[in-house]
This record gives sequence, structure tokens and C-alpha cells, in this order.
Amino acid sequence: MVKEFLVILFSYLLGSIPFALIVVRLVKGVDIRKYGSGNIGATNAFRLLGLSMGILVALLDIGKGFLAVSIARIFFPDQSLILLLAGLAAIAGHNWPIFLKFNGGRGVATSVGVLISLSPKAVLITFLVWIIIVVTTQYVSLASITGAILIPILMLLFGQDKFVLIFTLLISIFVIYRHLPNIKRLLSGTENKVSLKNNLDNK
Repeated sequence: MVKEFLVILFSYLLGSIPFALIVVRLVKGVDIRKYGSGNIGATNAFRLLGLSMGILVALLDIGKGFLAVSIARIFFPDQSLILLLAGLAAIAGHNWPIFLKFNGGRGVATSVGVLISLSPKAVLITFLVWIIIVVTTQYVSLASITGAILIPILMLLFGQDKFVLIFTLLISIFVIYRHLPNIKRLLSGTENKVSLKNNLDNK
């Protein structure tokens, strides 16, 4: 049990690393939480620093989830439940990071990293849908919410086992719950749209 605990703890701490905060501070010398939506995710980094830095932060956040499951697989290759718990811990770390007094992001990119390790095909289809929604509506939150609804359906269609299905459903609930403020803004017509323009100089 000690090894299992350490792997899950490591996954949580890995997920807690606020890459958006670090990258924005290194590039611009400012606190990302004081700009845009105030979120420490890739979308807000994109709003402040532009496309390339937004992609970098997204990849780093995706990497947290993927790495957490990959490391857990090294120690527990045949124990899918431990792999899933490690992935969930990484997502929880991003959402409620110990380094930022448990005030984190939405967990979408980190969830993607975890899900890639489980079903790349389902993630690819979801990503394509995400891209279409972002391009046509400019609402990243709407795309993320739609993806959260779609991914467990795809996991079911691709014949994943019950543990993966339950885990994916939990991730979806996580993501949707963290997007409740965005849902309210979408319904009221006040949600922020994304643009290829760097918005930091306009703040």
C-alpha cells in the first residue's frame, strides 16, 4: 500500500504544477491570475501570450496527465485501478493544486493527457470536435464542455472496460463541474471568446 500511496501522491503533486503561471511569469513577468479569466489554464495563457505559448502550456498540462499514468504503469502494469487513480490524482492536482492554495484550473488539458494513455482514438475524435467548435464559435469553454460529454460515449463505443468507463465519467463530471461559471456566462451571453490576438497589451 505504501508504493500505491506514493505513486498517487506523486501524481497529485505533478498535476499541481501550475505551468501556465510559470510560463506567463517567465515570458511576461506577470501573474496570469490577474489577467483575462484569471484561470491558470492553457486558454488564458493563449489569451495573454498568443497561440504558440498557449499550445506550449496545453502540451505541458497534457503531459502531466500522460506522465502520471505512464509512471504508474511502470510500477503497476497490470493494475488498471491504480493507473486510473493516478490519472484522477493528476487531474485533482491541476484543479486543486497544493502550491496555489487549492485554487487551480479546469483540468481539461490534464484530463486529455490521462485519456490519451487510455484510448487515443476516442481522444482524437473528441479533439477534432473540440477544434470545430472553437473555430466556429470561438468559445473554448463550450468546446471543452461538449468534449466532456462526448468522451465517455466514445469510450463506451470503443468497448473500454467498466473501470475505464467509470473513470472517464468521473473526469467528465470534474470538467463540467469546473465549468459551471462558464456555463452561466454562456447562457447569459457574457462568456469570453478567444482570438488569435495577444490581449495582454489591452488590459
